[in-house]
Amino acid sequence: MNLKRVFGVILTVLGIVGLIYAAIVFINSGGASKEIKSLIVYGILGAVFFFTGIGLIRDTRDDARPPIR
Repeated sequence: MNLKRVFGVILTVLGIVGLIYAAIVFINSGGASKEIKSLIVYGILGAVFFFTGIGLIRDTRDDARPPIR
């Protein structure tokens, strides 16, 4: 298994968790300044981690050699 792909999966999962947490903060927010700031921070970090992880998974090639006959 390729190390870049594993790291991509980890980043993708962290991004999903960050986006879900941002959605929870959005649902429970009362409009306070602190809640809006945390919503923006978690949303941006979650999106960056998610798209970076997806990019690593898509762009990493498998360098498997063909079987020897």
